[in-house]
Amino acid sequence: MTGKVVNHETLKSLVVKKLTDAKVSNDQAEVVADVLVHADLRGVSSHGVLRTEHYVKRLSEGGMNANPNFSVTKKGSSAVLFDGDNGMGHVITKEAMDEAIKLSKENGIGIVGVINSSHCGALSYFTQQAAEQETISMVMTHTDSAVVPFGGAEPFFGTNPIAYGFPAKNHRPIILDMATSNVALGKILHARETGKDIPDNWGVDEKGNPVNDPHLVKNLLPSGGPKGYGLGLVVDVLTGILTGGSFGPGISPMYGDYKSNRELSHLIVTIDPGLFIDKNEFLTNIDQMINELHDVKPADGFSSVLVPGEPEQLKEVEYKSEGVPIPQSIFDYLNS
Repeated sequence: MTGKVVNHETLKSLVVKKLTDAKVSNDQAEVVADVLVHADLRGVSSHGVLRTEHYVKRLSEGGMNANPNFSVTKKGSSAVLFDGDNGMGHVITKEAMDEAIKLSKENGIGIVGVINSSHCGALSYFTQQAAEQETISMVMTHTDSAVVPFGGAEPFFGTNPIAYGFPAKNHRPIILDMATSNVALGKILHARETGKDIPDNWGVDEKGNPVNDPHLVKNLLPSGGPKGYGLGLVVDVLTGILTGGSFGPGISPMYGDYKSNRELSHLIVTIDPGLFIDKNEFLTNIDQMINELHDVKPADGFSSVLVPGEPEQLKEVEYKSEGVPIPQSIFDYLNS
């Protein structure tokens, strides 16, 4: 694979140019670019700038609204329904998170159901957004059918990711962002783009057999067998069914039909760390937990114990200093 190392700000400007050329406003393009580069900086290339071409195609064919009108409907003292008008999911989810943070600061807890959205990128971006406001968060989204249920030979749920964010006093926040499949589909796409083989527990072919060639992957496997399958079900219930949207195989596919809106649903829950105890005590105790985990004796082959999100945070420091590696083909597209 040939690749190129690009300064993260340069990368962001290339994405903004592609999106504004597709009639997205500069403000919204900046948000989308920020979310995509956030993923690449953290080493999560599957959710990074390689997605730009797909978004431009969907915008050009009418399957995503370049100029949406968002609406917010109050559903209780701590809950709202956020309608994204089929705009870009990154912008929708960032705005919805702002609503959730406001609710939890006013009421101790905030719940925002999001409807009529689209692919929103790495959920870690939004949990980090909340953590920067000293707010606990949980974000989840359903995706189109791509994962075989435990014991099944054909797909039902999507990769259905879920993320949690916990702010700390002095440390960087703890951020857990995971698909309920063994990997996100984007990792398969990245392996195809870079010409790499994959582990045989990532995906199966059309007959349900594990494969190492990413080009042969037809469906994905749930993380931890029945555990990932169960979590994927939970995400579909709390996003699609709870908000009145689609679920399982009824969710519009990301690839193939670029003219139809995807009408995805997300769920955001935020909690004020001072809801039950003094907020400073909570933040200090998170710091203590991180310190104590760092002090755990590492196993053979490990230099230290890290908390969720920390490997990606360390990668971000490295890439901000040295530049972000991306496949040459992706750079050529962005620079075209």
